[in-house]
This record gives sequence, C-alpha cells and structure tokens, in this order.
Amino acid sequence: MGQTFLHIVLIYLAVINVVTFFMYGIDKWKAKKSRWRISEATLLMMAIIGGSIGAWLGMKVWHHKTLHKKFKYGVPLILITQLALILWIYNQ
Repeated sequence: MGQTFLHIVLIYLAVINVVTFFMYGIDKWKAKKSRWRISEATLLMMAIIGGSIGAWLGMKVWHHKTLHKKFKYGVPLILITQLALILWIYNQ
C-alpha cells in the first residue's frame, strides 16, 4: 500500500469515527427532548462503514442504545470484525 493511500484511509477513519460518536450523542439528546431521531439503521450503518470505534465510544459515553441487543452485541461484533480485517490486511 502506498503511503498516500494509508494517509487517506487514516483521515477517513478519524473523521467517520468522530462523526459517528457525535451522532450517537445527538440522537441521545434528541431522545431526551422528544425530537425527530436518527434511525437505528443509520447509526448501525455508520459503524459498518468504519465508525465502529466512534459508535462503541458513543454508546459508552452517552449511555445510548446500550440495552438494545443489536447495538449491545452488534457494534462490538462489527468492531472486532473490522480490527481482524485490518490485522489480516496488514499481515498480507
């Protein structure tokens, strides 16, 4: 892998995780205020497209979606899968 590509991937991962983290916080705030919510599908999709660390941290920091099984087990599973994929790619 070229260094430029790796740099772009790292920037993407940093941005998507920060955005995902704050999306969980915004959704928690909206839930408390009885406002329009961010869909569960969108929150999970953000984890799938690379924001799994931000999703997991958002769940912990904001205490959001921690009782929903698809989040409680799904987000850590997505995170572990992504980390395993990164390790596999790195060792190729």
